[in-house]
Amino acid sequence: MPDLLIELFSEEIPARMQGRAGADLKKLVTDGLVEAGLTYASAQAFSTPRRLALTVEGLTAESPTVTEERKGPRTDAPEKALAGFLRSTGLTKDQLEARDDKKGQVWFARITKQGRPAAEIVAEVLETSIRTFPWPKSMRWGNGSLRWVRPLHSILCVLNDEHGSTVVPLTVDGIVAGNTTCGHRFLAPGPFAVTGFDDYVSGLKRAHVVLDPAERAEAIWHDATTSAFAQGLEVVEDKGLLAEVAGLVEWPVVLMGEIGADFLGLPPEVLKTSMKEHQKFFSVRNPKTGRIEKFVTVANMVTVDNGATILAGNQKVLSARLSDARFFWENDLRVAKAGMQPWLEALDKVTFQNKLGSQKARIDRIAALAREIAPLVGADPDTAEKAAQVAKADLSSEMVYEFPELQGTMGRYYAEAAGLSPEIAAAAEEHYSPLGPSDDVPTAPISVAVALADKLDTLAGFWAIDEKPTGSKDPFALRRAALGVIRLLNQNGVRLDLARHVAAQIVRATHAAGETLAEEETMDLLNEIADHGVFGAAFEAVKERRSGVPSSEFLDLKNAVPSACDDLLGFFHDRLKVHLRDEGIRHDVIDACLAMPGNDDLMLLAKRAAALSDFLKTEDGGNLLQGFKRANNILTQAEEADGVSYEYGPDRKFAETDEERALFDALDAGESAISTAIEAEDFASAMASMASLRAPIDAFFEAVQVNTDNGIVRRNRLNLLHSIRETCLKVADLRCVEG
Repeated sequence: MPDLLIELFSEEIPARMQGRAGADLKKLVTDGLVEAGLTYASAQAFSTPRRLALTVEGLTAESPTVTEERKGPRTDAPEKALAGFLRSTGLTKDQLEARDDKKGQVWFARITKQGRPAAEIVAEVLETSIRTFPWPKSMRWGNGSLRWVRPLHSILCVLNDEHGSTVVPLTVDGIVAGNTTCGHRFLAPGPFAVTGFDDYVSGLKRAHVVLDPAERAEAIWHDATTSAFAQGLEVVEDKGLLAEVAGLVEWPVVLMGEIGADFLGLPPEVLKTSMKEHQKFFSVRNPKTGRIEKFVTVANMVTVDNGATILAGNQKVLSARLSDARFFWENDLRVAKAGMQPWLEALDKVTFQNKLGSQKARIDRIAALAREIAPLVGADPDTAEKAAQVAKADLSSEMVYEFPELQGTMGRYYAEAAGLSPEIAAAAEEHYSPLGPSDDVPTAPISVAVALADKLDTLAGFWAIDEKPTGSKDPFALRRAALGVIRLLNQNGVRLDLARHVAAQIVRATHAAGETLAEEETMDLLNEIADHGVFGAAFEAVKERRSGVPSSEFLDLKNAVPSACDDLLGFFHDRLKVHLRDEGIRHDVIDACLAMPGNDDLMLLAKRAAALSDFLKTEDGGNLLQGFKRANNILTQAEEADGVSYEYGPDRKFAETDEERALFDALDAGESAISTAIEAEDFASAMASMASLRAPIDAFFEAVQVNTDNGIVRRNRLNLLHSIRETCLKVADLRCVEG
């Protein structure tokens, strides 16, 4: 069975495209081979800045001959129908066979597709793959019609078996496939021939090309960390940068350079970001001081002076870049030490979203919400409000304008320079977190208050203007914001009346969205929401107090705000389901808890779901669930058949068996214990009390016939089943849980 080797050799492929391109080449070729009838044992793709390579091992030598039978029209069908069938099969009428069918005689065709050699199939598949390759961006060059990411120079395509190596005959846009490739552009530019994959890899190594990007990355990291360790330093880990740099070189040569002493006073984040974004340098840190003192660059060239000339050029460019960064830093520090007021005023002219006003208006909304949330997270309201007001001031700074990824980080430095408290400075940096599932969650009370306010304002604002995620589209990262709220609440144990705060923020956002809602009406409504905690009651109170005065815009809020609140709460619930499923809690268990009152308290909801999930994994939990479902099914069927509800309390005097009386006792004790535990929000104890019902319920169903002929006893037993249902439903709606 032959092995296949393909190489597409071109000008430099952007590093960000190489990994995807390798995967696309593998999929296009292997899918095409399989579709044509060939099988293979394994396939692996590789990429360097100048080449995509694919090796396919254990390829079948030819596709099998396949015969298929196809049913056609009836023998007495119109000639046009028969002609169409013949065209689709490629046969003539005398090659068809007439057979009896249910509705008469029908034409059948036997179509034989002869097997083809692998080389013929590979040529077709590879040409199609090249011409339809899904590059994010591509170009044409010369007079040809072929499009590729950069000009394609050569195609290597060989089949290798025990009899030797053969070139697959293929020509694409004037490029004839062969068995030769080229090495490193400068160190070994000449062509050389290969016979198979092993020969190809070793030949590239001799020509100063490391084919495997993982091998290049490993070599870069090993040489960089070894060099830093020898000087008592450490390389700042950056996996993304490592992958990118590995895609920029074919023969990595690690060099370590110095950062000018004039720049060592810059914040380490500034040095790291500037070197990474502009130069693709790794930062080298002194572990004793935390300062970044040197850098690592990766050259694609071995020089006679061991890289001294390369380093000199890099250091010269780096000095120019860092001079700019130092200029920004010094200018920003002057503004920060003066109180940052110019930055805050400038944000009034920066649009956050065209329907939601400026960044300054948004900051005011966040500050108001942070003040409301502060007592719930153990933070001082005045401090939380102040922190929210300055948290985004750095957006106007020169440094963040140059490096947007430093927002928040620079906010902390500038808040410290302004003489603000450490809590406020920390909030400026931490209020953006968590940005993703791997990001840490803030725990400092001020940071938590501002982070929650920031994310809730974003969500409420976009819901107020009906800009919600649709399908896979989420341009404003609203799913991430909702998940951030969930993690902030759960990991900090924060109890939050989400509906109340969301309603208030939607009112604020509606006012900011250019509506003609009067300022006085807005403030009156917000004050009432703060007092009542429920939008409906707040709205009616303001409406009654302002009888005859409310504007039509105010009256429109009656339905608009509750609708947006309910929809946003449903969005939170969907995100919570995803979050809890990742923690091993089943969707039906979550649904059972969502059906309970107070489901806008996400922390309490998660706590209840976790307790129920743990309970149902026990033997008692599983058996009790079955007992509950049996009681519920019998009761539901009886109520539907009789047209009545058996909701009256069962009477112990009608109990005929010891099992009935034992169940009465267990329900009396269990209901009291469960209610006490639920009131205390001790769901683990509530589940334990519910577990005590398992044995008496099992015994009841084993010994007692519910639908007895005695009508009084039957009604009493159905009322007893109702007691079982109501007692169990105090914990969660077990009707939602799958059996």
